[in-house]
Amino acid sequence: MEGFEEKYINLFTDFGFKKLFGEEPNKNLLLDFLNELLREQEENRKAIFDLYCVNDKGEKFIVELQKTKQNFFKERSVYYATFPIREQVKKGKWNYELKAVYTIAILDFIFEEDENEPDKYRYDVKLSDIETHKVFYNKLTFIYLEMPKFQKTLEELETRFDKWMYIIRNLERLQNIPSKLQEQVFEQLFEAAEIAKLDQKQLLSYEDSLKYYRDLKNSLDTAFDEGKEEGLVEGALAKEVSFVLRFHSKGMDISMIAELTGLSEERVKEIIKN
Repeated sequence: MEGFEEKYINLFTDFGFKKLFGEEPNKNLLLDFLNELLREQEENRKAIFDLYCVNDKGEKFIVELQKTKQNFFKERSVYYATFPIREQVKKGKWNYELKAVYTIAILDFIFEEDENEPDKYRYDVKLSDIETHKVFYNKLTFIYLEMPKFQKTLEELETRFDKWMYIIRNLERLQNIPSKLQEQVFEQLFEAAEIAKLDQKQLLSYEDSLKYYRDLKNSLDTAFDEGKEEGLVEGALAKEVSFVLRFHSKGMDISMIAELTGLSEERVKEIIKN
C-alpha cells in the first residue's frame, strides 16, 4: 500500500492492538502472550481463551493498552476490575467463592512515581500485608508493563516473554523477521501485522487510528509534562473531541468511533451529545 514507510502496523494503535490480539484467527497470539506473562506466577499454566478473555477455569482477564498518561489510571484499572468480580455473583445460596481476575495494562508511558526505577518495567500487584509483605488475597492481580523502559536488544533477549516485549515495543520499526524471532507464533503475528495485506477498508481504519494515536499522544504527552499547564490539557481534550466529531460526521457508529479512538462508548456519546 502506498503512503507507509513501515512494513508492519503500529501495535500501540487501537486498530493494531485489536487486530493482532482481538480477532478470532489470532486468539492464539493473545493466549501465548498471556501464558508467557503469567508463567512466573504459575509454571505450566494452561489457558484457553474466548474473545471475552475467560479461560477454561473461569478466570477473567482484562488486557488493556494505554497510550498516554492519564489522571487516576490506577484507580480506573481497579474500578474496571470490579466488573468481572461482580458478575460472578450467583443468585440464591452462594458461598462467595470467586474466580481469579487479572488486569494486564500495557503502558506506552511511565508512571511518575516509577521514574527512579529505570530497569524495572514490570509491576505485579496483589493485596498484601504491609508489614510482612505476604499476599493476603491471591485472586486479584494487576500487572503493569511500562514499555518505554524495556530497552533490551535482540541479542539480549533470553526468554519467550522477552521476545514478546521486544515485539510489542518495536514491531512498527522492523522491516523483516529477525532470526531470533522466527518461531511459529511470531511468524503468524508478523504476517497478520503486514500493512500491505490490509484490504482498503482496513487500511482506512488503520490510517485513522494511527493519526489519532500520533496526534493525541503528542498532545497528551506534552500536556502531562512537568508544569502541566491547564491550557495544554484543554488542548488535548479539544483534540479528543475533534476526532470523535470528525468520525461521527463520516457516518461512523458509536462502537466504531470507540474502537478507533480507544474511548469508551459512554464518552463518545457524551461528546456527540454536547
